[in-house]
Order: sequence, then structure tokens, then C-alpha cells
Amino acid sequence: MRTLTLDGVLTAQQAAATVHSILAEQRADGAIPWFTGGHLDPWDHVEAAMALDVAGEHAAAEAAYRWLIGSQNPDGSWYAAYREGVASELNRESNFCAYVAVGAWHHYLSTGDDAFLEEIWPTVGRAMAFVLALGRADGTVSWRRDQDGSAPDEALLTGCSSIHHALRCALAIADHLEEPQPDWELAAGRLGHAVAHHPERFLDKDRYSMDWYYPVLGTALRGAAAKERIERDWDRFVVPGLGVRCVSDRPWVTGGESAELALALWAIGESTRAVEILKSIQHLRHTDGGYWTGYVFEDDAIWPEERTTWTAGALLLAVAALGGDEATVSVFGGESLPAGLTEECCAAVH
Repeated sequence: MRTLTLDGVLTAQQAAATVHSILAEQRADGAIPWFTGGHLDPWDHVEAAMALDVAGEHAAAEAAYRWLIGSQNPDGSWYAAYREGVASELNRESNFCAYVAVGAWHHYLSTGDDAFLEEIWPTVGRAMAFVLALGRADGTVSWRRDQDGSAPDEALLTGCSSIHHALRCALAIADHLEEPQPDWELAAGRLGHAVAHHPERFLDKDRYSMDWYYPVLGTALRGAAAKERIERDWDRFVVPGLGVRCVSDRPWVTGGESAELALALWAIGESTRAVEILKSIQHLRHTDGGYWTGYVFEDDAIWPEERTTWTAGALLLAVAALGGDEATVSVFGGESLPAGLTEECCAAVH
């Protein structure tokens, strides 16, 4: 638990309790729902599984990935939500389906388990095929495929930032297994270029803090451009001492967004501010080690009244990065991930 301790945020005992709060929600089949009686979505399921790996709970993390292997649809997708093992939302969201690549590469880096990486490789490949089939002419990716097979001609900046990250992790797996994927390289380069330089290609979700920091968290922005983006809207989203607003015009801070911002800050060398953000959300911590999803500060009210596994997972991943956990540093730092085509090549394609 050494990398999961951080002064003012987590002691070793508190970190163990937070890990247990995730394990307590994991079902016998490996599925990790949001909370007892709540639904599971594939993206947050992976986020919680990665947190289990940083805590050394590799068997539990592997069980979570085996759930993904066993529940993947023939077209490479997963449904948007499951409840008690049964699909409850039949749309298939592209970023939800792509994120398995991030988790699979993180699991390999955490365990060195080549056999399992080879086992999950076909699952990753089918997921990437599903996602890239939703690609748009401008290099972005439609955000979902509906139950009837149609897809809106719309892309989301947050979702595409996450897909860009997933493509880079998928390419890392492909490189390790010596399975070249030139189509993924092209897609990663074009998508990263769109995220970094073409906000007009995405639906306007500027009110949401995720659209603010996800181009950084998803590794498309680094250096001066990343720092400029963070500074630009800092005061609009960060509430000192309380955390990060989910939506700019609502008095509601959320633990997941706050922890993800901390992870993005760490990735661009802003570790001091990352720690301050994590300290600021300790008012969301429950005595059982879990974290409330959010807090409405104008009403002094916890809302919604649920402690989500993905909120705990995001916090553990941020602490792990700050603590130097090698797998988490590699996956979210991005420096060692394949970049796909260079920006110059992508500009030429456009």
C-alpha cells in the first residue's frame, strides 16, 4: 500500500478501507457495479478494476476483466448499463467500449502476466473494431450506436479524449504482442489531432468540467497547451476547499471529477495542485472508506446519496500516480505510449 498513502489524503489504513469498499461491491462473477443495487457501466467497471490492481488485488482485477471477456457482444461492444448481470440500457457507447484497452494494458503493467494479456487481446481487438466503425470523416468518433444499429452523427470531446487514450493503450498492447495495427495508428493520430486542435468538431458541452480537463487526462494535450487549458477555466470549475464542479453553473462538486482533475494535473507536472484538490474532497469520505459521489454546497447536502466504486477508484488512481506506481504512471503519463501518426501527418490527411 506504499504508493496509496499521501499526507492529508490517505493513510495506509484509510487506503486499505477504500480498497475494501470497492471489493465489497464486486459480484461473484467479477462485475463491479456503482454500488449495491446499482448498475454497472463498462467504463466505470474498468476504472474500479484498475484501482484494485494498484492495491495489489490482482485476482479481483482479473475477475473484473474476465467479466468483460465473457459479456462482450459479438460486434465487440458492451451495453451502456447492466443490472444484476442483465443489460438494462441497450445503447452501446464508444468510449465505454474502448476503455477495456486502458485497463488491459494497466493490468499487464501491474502484473507482468503475458498469458492473460494474450487471452484478453481478442477482446481488445473486437472492441477497437466496434469503436472505429463509428469513426466520422473528420477523425472524431460518434458517441454511441443505438439499439436499432444507427449512430448519431455527433462526437463528444470527453468521450473522444478517452478513446484517444484507449487507442494509444491498445497500440501498446499490439506492439508488445507484435501484432501491427496501422489502422489504429491512423485513427489515434487523427483523433488526437481533432481533440487538440478542432473543438468545433464536437458537441458543445462546455458547461461540463470533463470537457475542460479530459483532453489533458486523455493525453492529447501536454506541455504549454495543456497548462493553458487548465488555467483558462480553473476559476470556473474549481471551488476552493470543496473540489471540482461537475457543471459550471451548478453548486455541485463531485469526487470523481475532482480526482480525475488531480490525475490530469499530475500528468502535466502540477503535483502540488493535484494534492490540494485531493485534500479538498476528503469531506466526501465515508467512515467505511468509500466516497460520496457529490455535494451540493449551497444546500450543505450530500447528493446523490450513493458511494460509488468509480469515485473511490479515481481517487486511488490519482494517489497511485502521485506515489509513483509504475503502471499508473505509464498509462496516464502517456510518454511511453505509442502516439499513432504524428501531428504533421494528421494535418496532411485533413
